[in-house]
Amino acid sequence: MTSTNLHEDRTFCTKYVQLAFILSSLSIFLGGLFLIVAARVAKYAYKFISKCILSTKGEQKQRAQWLPKMRQISIRWKGAFLESVEMMLSAQTCVGRVLVILVFLLSIGSLIIYFINCAFPVEHYFTDHTLSIDMSFNAFFLFYFGLRFMAANNKLRFWLELNSIVDFFTIPPICVAYYLKRNWLGLRFLRALRLLELPKILQFLKITRTSNSIKLSKLLAAVLSTWLTAAGFIHLVENSGDPWVHHQNSQSLSYFDCLYLTMVTMSTVGFGDVVTKTSLGRIFMIFFIIAGLVLFANFIPEIVDIVGGNQQYRDSYEVVRGRKYIVVCGDITLESVTAFLRNFLAQDTGDICTEIVFLGETLPSLELETVFKCYSAYTTFFHGSALNYKDLKRVAMGSADACLILADTCSSDPYVEDTSNIMRALSVKNHYPKMRVIIQIIQSHKKVYLANIPSWDWSRGDSIICLSELKLGFIAQSCLVPGLSTLLRSLFIRQKSTKVKRKGLQHRNVFDGNDYKVMTHWLSNDFVDMTFPDVCRFCFVKLDLVLLAIEFRSGVHENSILVNPSAQIKIHRNTMGFFIAKSKVEVKRAHFYCKACHSDIDNPELIKKCHCRSKSRTRSFSECCEDKKVQDYEMIRQLHKLKIPQETLYLPDREPVKSMSLGVLPISGITPRTAALVIEEDRNALLDSTGMFHWCEAVPLEQAILHQGQTTSPLHDHIVVCVFGDANSTLIGLRNFVMPLRASNFTYQELKDIVFVGSLEYMKREWKFIQNFPKLLLFPGSALSCADLRAVNIRYCTMCTILSSNLRASTNPTLVDTESILATLNIRSMQFKCSSTAGEAVGRVRTLENESQPSYKRIPVITELNATSNVQFIDHNISSTSHIPGQELDLTTTFSSEAIFSDSFLDSLLSTTYRNHHILALLQTLVTGGTNPELEEQLAEKNMLSGSFNSMAYVAPRARCKLALVPLSKRLLTDSRDSFGDIYCKALDLFGILCFGLYRLTEESNPHRNRYAIARPPNDFKMLPTDMLFCVVPFGTTATSDLSVCEDLSPRRHQNHMVSSRKQNDVIL
Repeated sequence: MTSTNLHEDRTFCTKYVQLAFILSSLSIFLGGLFLIVAARVAKYAYKFISKCILSTKGEQKQRAQWLPKMRQISIRWKGAFLESVEMMLSAQTCVGRVLVILVFLLSIGSLIIYFINCAFPVEHYFTDHTLSIDMSFNAFFLFYFGLRFMAANNKLRFWLELNSIVDFFTIPPICVAYYLKRNWLGLRFLRALRLLELPKILQFLKITRTSNSIKLSKLLAAVLSTWLTAAGFIHLVENSGDPWVHHQNSQSLSYFDCLYLTMVTMSTVGFGDVVTKTSLGRIFMIFFIIAGLVLFANFIPEIVDIVGGNQQYRDSYEVVRGRKYIVVCGDITLESVTAFLRNFLAQDTGDICTEIVFLGETLPSLELETVFKCYSAYTTFFHGSALNYKDLKRVAMGSADACLILADTCSSDPYVEDTSNIMRALSVKNHYPKMRVIIQIIQSHKKVYLANIPSWDWSRGDSIICLSELKLGFIAQSCLVPGLSTLLRSLFIRQKSTKVKRKGLQHRNVFDGNDYKVMTHWLSNDFVDMTFPDVCRFCFVKLDLVLLAIEFRSGVHENSILVNPSAQIKIHRNTMGFFIAKSKVEVKRAHFYCKACHSDIDNPELIKKCHCRSKSRTRSFSECCEDKKVQDYEMIRQLHKLKIPQETLYLPDREPVKSMSLGVLPISGITPRTAALVIEEDRNALLDSTGMFHWCEAVPLEQAILHQGQTTSPLHDHIVVCVFGDANSTLIGLRNFVMPLRASNFTYQELKDIVFVGSLEYMKREWKFIQNFPKLLLFPGSALSCADLRAVNIRYCTMCTILSSNLRASTNPTLVDTESILATLNIRSMQFKCSSTAGEAVGRVRTLENESQPSYKRIPVITELNATSNVQFIDHNISSTSHIPGQELDLTTTFSSEAIFSDSFLDSLLSTTYRNHHILALLQTLVTGGTNPELEEQLAEKNMLSGSFNSMAYVAPRARCKLALVPLSKRLLTDSRDSFGDIYCKALDLFGILCFGLYRLTEESNPHRNRYAIARPPNDFKMLPTDMLFCVVPFGTTATSDLSVCEDLSPRRHQNHMVSSRKQNDVIL
């Protein structure tokens, strides 16, 4: 064959063969598109004509006859055949999955054949069997295309899909090539776009399960398919040339050269050794440079981050011998981690070797990574889930000191948040039963599910921190005892000490009080058989310690935290005490004390461990239990003499429990006089079945509603609760607020009316949980309306509380508390003149002191703030540029006078509980008013309290102490030179009252009589007549200006009464 014939043959192939290949694809694509559009137009035209023309009755009847038949045929077609086709294409069956995978593999095979044919010219005679194999593959693709077309509901959308376009420009050219026996590479490189189906295939095969692996597969598929497709187009146009110059500017480029060119272009390197010469190639490169730059700049770094991040956070933790570490999981976010690290590292306990291992279910953000790098000496992050056993093994959970589970306090769905954390705790306990778990939950009734875990053991340190229960309990107690939450926050939360210039006596006293914390230690065995008041007085006078409570054991598994118990309670061997002290060194004095060695020492600092402690003779715990049985028998006999039926006693459950009883006295701790007083004072009062709370029959919502214009004169000395919420808001959980105010250690006469002001739609949702508590009223209104506030007689209220739903409507922290701030300013603007009438005296704010009244009265308000920084809008002495650290906010007038409450300090309880879980139990005892396992199980089962119609059935739960704010009466402050130590001893000896704090007027100009709290003043601290005492008072004691208290309940008189009773019994016997 001559060269002329070869040139003519090439020209023929270039002009006509390529046209045949291209026209075969375009004709099918455009022809099918025309037919689909025409069919859709015909369908709409038929419907329109049928609606317009077939309007006569006869035609309507005829249409009604054949229309159901047509619908039946259509339903059979769609129901039988199309349903099976859709199942196959959706890969929900084994056949469907095989079909999808086979299509993908054949597409890769067809792409490989394309790579092989790239070694030959763009158009050539085929001399091997690759075209035949490719033809068989495309025949299967044609069959799969037909199935997809029949299953598509929207034919037009299917026709324009990417996979359909790939089939249009790859299947017909192969058929033409097989018919003409001539091959043309054409647009067969479009098969590379089938790689976009790879992520779906990997999900079908369950190879990629996590979000990161799925995302990585999608990114890789997008980059790879774009790279191969662009290289194929460059290979086609550069080897063919521009058609308008008769293909004379073509150049010979291999497919590898084209891959090299596209990669150099995407990476913005641009060596220039391989360039495009055709106009089509250069036009394509203009657009590809822009698209490739965006693709490379966005996808490649993300791929590197995923691959590198997975490797970085997928390692296993290496346990170092002698180094303690904890595992923290749950809500691992920037806010929660920052707050946890600030609180955990701020507690100066010397445990600097404790490492923190965070187990997060999502990769950390850039800000969170920065936090981990700043605390790299203490923290390590691992990507995983506590629900996965493999991830638990990676972080060496079995060797950890504890597992801490964080909760999202701002979650819009507390139910989901709590159940997720409970499942995490269950997963840890199932695989590591002896692992100590400390968990945060939001809703209180979820606690029982954790107690149901078989390996849950409170004695091992497993603890539950219920945020809503503690938060609302703090606010409720502050309604009765103003300033209490500030004092308890100072005693229970250990904050990092900072060097601050202490200006004024007020700030100096507050700082000195912040040095005291609640600590625990075992009492010396030399205190065995001594009563609690005697040990309490001895610790204060001799050891310079305030003994607040003890952990009383009444059996092998039964124990309870008792706060200021009566003289009936005697110290057993190995009794744990709760002290208020500055350091652990001071607390150890109560453990090291020895009568033989330390009785003559006056300086408490000299009391240290001696070598004769082992020689002291103390009774065993079994002997104490035997004595307890004798005491119980004696107690029952005394009750019979007082004509009190034996069934009135509350006998605690003897079976092992999962949690402690908080504040409930054993039988031996109840004196006959106490039992008689309980029954005599409240014969008509109803209690719940556990005896812990006042109870009443369910009150219908309509009876509890106060209507506009209804008389409010009976409302005096009540509590107003302003609630912001609607029908869709997250429930606050008002039951946690009401329960401390309805504790049974208050007499029925001491209960204050509680008036809720808020949306009726919201209160309907909360009412079913609080309808069994007495003295509750509802008023539909808003705290932003002065008329509504006057309607509930806010002028004469004891305290006004403002609560808001946890659902945050704004992402801006400053705007979260908008309604609460505006309501607070609205209430403060309502000034009432104070008159000297008896009615005004009753309605006055309870200052409990003999001072001259100001010319106007300010309504006491407690405002709950979600963002602590918003205090600047309530306390105008703080500006936005003050830069006051979070730990110094207690010094502001607003915080100290209990005008606002922020639950941010509750995050610190996680660290406090880890170091001593008994501290959390004591705090729950003081804040919630006491609880027991039976009560928690009842709330979890019924979500409400059940009543007991025997009003005298529970003596022990009622005879527990309560918190109070007691003024200095003439019986306590007998001399103007009396110090806090003198007052402490008098209150304990005469009335059995335990004092642990002081509430003093500020020295500055004080028209509103603001006060600040001082925790555990020094023994020589000079008292003022206007001071008030934070106390734990026994049942039956009323904190009034004259300190009315039942004389028969004082410790000294009680002991004398017991001696005389025993003598009478001996005479009778």
